[in-house]
Amino acid sequence: MKLRKKATFGVAALLVAGSLVSCTAGGGEREAIEEFPESWDETITIDVFDGLANYMGIQQGWFAKLVEDKFNMKLNIIAPNVAGGGDTLFNTRVAAGDLGDLIITDKGERLTELVEGGLLMDATPYLPAMEHVSAYKPALDYLNDGKDGVFGFPSNVSSLSPTEPSEGLEPIFGAYVRWDYYKELGYPEIDTVEDLLPILADMQAAHPTADNGNPTYAFSLFKDWDGNMMVAGKQTATFYGYDELGFALARADGSDFQSILDPDSEYMRNLELYFEANQLGLLDPESTTQNYDTVYSKYQNGQVLFSWWPWLAQAAYNTDANTAEGKGFMMAPVADQKSYSVGAEIYGGGQVFAIGSKAEDPERIAAFVDWLYSPEGAYVNSSQVGASSGPQGLTWDVNDAGEPELTEFGREVFLQGGGVVPEEWGGGNYADGVSALNLSAVVPVDVDPSTGLPYSYTLWPTYQESIADPLSEDWSAAMGGAASTMDYLKERDQILVATGASFTTPADSSEIETLRNQIKEIIKQFSWQMVSAESESQFDSLRKEMIDTANGLGYEKVLSVDMDNAQAQADARSAVAEEFGD
Repeated sequence: MKLRKKATFGVAALLVAGSLVSCTAGGGEREAIEEFPESWDETITIDVFDGLANYMGIQQGWFAKLVEDKFNMKLNIIAPNVAGGGDTLFNTRVAAGDLGDLIITDKGERLTELVEGGLLMDATPYLPAMEHVSAYKPALDYLNDGKDGVFGFPSNVSSLSPTEPSEGLEPIFGAYVRWDYYKELGYPEIDTVEDLLPILADMQAAHPTADNGNPTYAFSLFKDWDGNMMVAGKQTATFYGYDELGFALARADGSDFQSILDPDSEYMRNLELYFEANQLGLLDPESTTQNYDTVYSKYQNGQVLFSWWPWLAQAAYNTDANTAEGKGFMMAPVADQKSYSVGAEIYGGGQVFAIGSKAEDPERIAAFVDWLYSPEGAYVNSSQVGASSGPQGLTWDVNDAGEPELTEFGREVFLQGGGVVPEEWGGGNYADGVSALNLSAVVPVDVDPSTGLPYSYTLWPTYQESIADPLSEDWSAAMGGAASTMDYLKERDQILVATGASFTTPADSSEIETLRNQIKEIIKQFSWQMVSAESESQFDSLRKEMIDTANGLGYEKVLSVDMDNAQAQADARSAVAEEFGD
């Protein structure tokens, strides 16, 4: 093992002011280091408490092999999303005083709670050695301002303008339909989102079963992402520039804030949309019992006709084989859309990486975190399978012209629906080896200094030149020659960018937290019942009961907090746009 150098106080590499000697959870002191070891002799397994993970257990496959080769470390993913029970797992581990060795959590209330509770380690002594994190110093400083130490590392950092979209060729939200079926209907006009229903009904009538013999449905929903509301109820609001903030819907440009329980809100509009869809037989009857993984497999099998997200439908179904036949999902031209786009976050996204206060080898964890911000880490770790380009030499490499380009195996993985990884890279199916962290340190659209191109393969010229197929060519022709979905939206002023201000929602008071937890359960319960209502009169009755019950529990008091936060978020976005925008 290579010996590391010791740093002196006042070293120029410091990212924050103050002493670099830090107290450990046990009361001892840790000296600062300038350089991490090149290797570690002892194999360790660390617990990763990950509020975003959709997998629980030891990380497998090619990402696990990379981590073991570099750090002699295994990742044991602890995922409350999989464990179920809401905050039960989090509360149990917090009560025990040990949430995990590496922690991925919200940067707002949760981060504050963990810092104040002594569950996170001050990582200040490791900063001189964290050369890759240092490239995003503004985000690091902003996140840890006022915390008397460095307790978190920002996610989704970027060097791009915060007023520019961060997604790439496709927006994060959009009305994606089976384009080949839409073509069969003669590309009918879609003035507003409600106009999709008769079109989807015609698609379903023409194609009642998928290739696997199972029935097709326009919509297939799931519950496991429900939070303050029914998550599907919010999604189509994003087509009009809104996103959620507590019980409020806030427009990206700060021009409008809505209560989700307002009868005329986008949320209520969407519940009615799904109710109408269910009346028409367009809603998958398994929506109330299935999870995201089940829904994903249905998209793979061609059983679903509509998606709110390209990273679900396109990733699952738009394989090389399907697109070569002109089959696949593309964004439909909804005439009145103003799609919500996430601006590049100059200060980082809504979640953080943190080191647990009882981690036995915090230096190694710090080295791992720093690697996630390196070019190699940015290529291999992403919150979206389709955005991560994977390991150089396996899924992509640099060609003779010095440009990144997918390998034959890379095309098999990303364009043909998957592939089996060679044993020397970890073996198994490629998708099973994708990073289970489900959180990007660096946004995939950020630029690799060595190539001058984004980390995401979807934005490489070599990729874009190679993907011309009957599906994309037909879509482009029907959409006025648009080169990509994002180009189409920009050219028609149909995108609304939420400036990347890295706004953190303040922690709820204990009273508001208690009220919110009671009310959100009522909203979710009644929302699902409304969608499944047998008649319009029952739908209206359930809506009234939901509103009355929520108001009786103190909804207006919680909403007032959310509205204040929505205004504060809009003010923060305006300030960042003025300071950093183009």
